[in-house]
Amino acid sequence: MPTTRSLAILIFEDVEVLDFCGPFEVFSVANRFTESPAFSVLTVAENAGPVVTRGGLSVNPHHRLADCPRPDVLLVPGGQGTRKEMYNPALIDWIREASTTAELVLSVCTGALLLAKAGLLDGLEATTHHGGINLLRQTAPKTMVHADRRFVDNGRVVCSAGIAAGIDMSLHVVSRLLGREVAEKTARQMEYPWSKEP
Repeated sequence: MPTTRSLAILIFEDVEVLDFCGPFEVFSVANRFTESPAFSVLTVAENAGPVVTRGGLSVNPHHRLADCPRPDVLLVPGGQGTRKEMYNPALIDWIREASTTAELVLSVCTGALLLAKAGLLDGLEATTHHGGINLLRQTAPKTMVHADRRFVDNGRVVCSAGIAAGIDMSLHVVSRLLGREVAEKTARQMEYPWSKEP
């Protein structure tokens, strides 16, 4: 595994801002506490040009699906836009393909719906935003869906509940990859009360 992991965060129209910005901050801040950058954090969207988020924030992705470097860690956030994107073959196929070589695949909130559509949650445990639990159960009938967990760690696939829970999951992943001390320093730097228990 390279010293610096490529961490790609997928974004799309109507993505929930904190779903991707929270993890972006965690993994970026964690770099301050390692000798060399542990993560090269980037955003990727289906097409070039600005992506308008759920709250109207306009974001310029670093890459398109077609030119995104192979991610070592793939993070799929949620938001209202997932209801449309779960029927977008280009996006689902890219998630499926990128996941084949990724060390870790992460979802925040209803990003779990996109992982489910890509067939990545079959036989695993998962969670999502409390408002999306029933839809996830319908979309992923072969998945044990937990309505009472902030995140679920299956090893290679890690899912978190809604919005701010993605920060807890990201700190958990930092702890797994870089050690508890780096994760605790990251949380402290962010002034974030880290909920370490799933």
